[in-house]
Amino acid sequence: MLDRHNAMACTELWGTRPTGARLRSNEAQGGCRVVEDRVRVVIAEDSVLLREGLTRLLTDRGHDVVAGVGDGVALVKTVGELADQGALPDVVVADVRMPPTHTDEGVRAAVHLRALYPGIGVLVLSQYVEEQYATELLAGSSRGVGYLLKDRVAEVREFVEAVVRVARGGTALDPEVVAQLLGRSRKQDVLANLTPREREVLGLMAEGRTNSAIAKQLVVSDGAVEKHVSNIFLKLGLSPSDGDHRRVLAVLTYINS
Repeated sequence: MLDRHNAMACTELWGTRPTGARLRSNEAQGGCRVVEDRVRVVIAEDSVLLREGLTRLLTDRGHDVVAGVGDGVALVKTVGELADQGALPDVVVADVRMPPTHTDEGVRAAVHLRALYPGIGVLVLSQYVEEQYATELLAGSSRGVGYLLKDRVAEVREFVEAVVRVARGGTALDPEVVAQLLGRSRKQDVLANLTPREREVLGLMAEGRTNSAIAKQLVVSDGAVEKHVSNIFLKLGLSPSDGDHRRVLAVLTYINS
């Protein structure tokens, strides 16, 4: 059984538990893991070592890596075959640059898959922040999308949490990606009415953080964050009818303006 101390640590790590999931201690690593509600993943990465490393990170934490491929064409084909079998994966983790040209094959495949299968999550990995690719990926549906720098993979818990969040329809944007997109958007009128603090909160929202996590980061109360978030929605013209996706739409509003 998970003792009280570890239960609190796990809850803090995952924010809110996925529906139907149970947390238990991982005695070998002194951590925690989701042992139910696992996600099914396809990994697209031309480096065999990195692909195997990502597979190990996810399987060690109870998730299923159902396929691993080395290029964009194979990614689209593999996901299509799985879909035909009624076994569409929950999320695809893909490198931005893959063979044959090592330019944008990965992100092109990701965008194509999102168009074919709107329910699939897509998390792309990049060595550097490439605004064009990030913007293109975020320009479609607001559900189940992520863009992380490869350095973030070294933060194992953050990486696995991002994969699960994207698989469940959430977002996971690298802080450096958010910083560049916000920096560019500050030149536009869409954010002109936001205060510096509201812009800071918006950046943390774009990283996929909950209100509680934002409050902890900024050392303020949950109520203060809720007020900032409400003001952001109001100033960006996002009504309550937009539902839970307002958090993502708040980011997409300035990216697409």
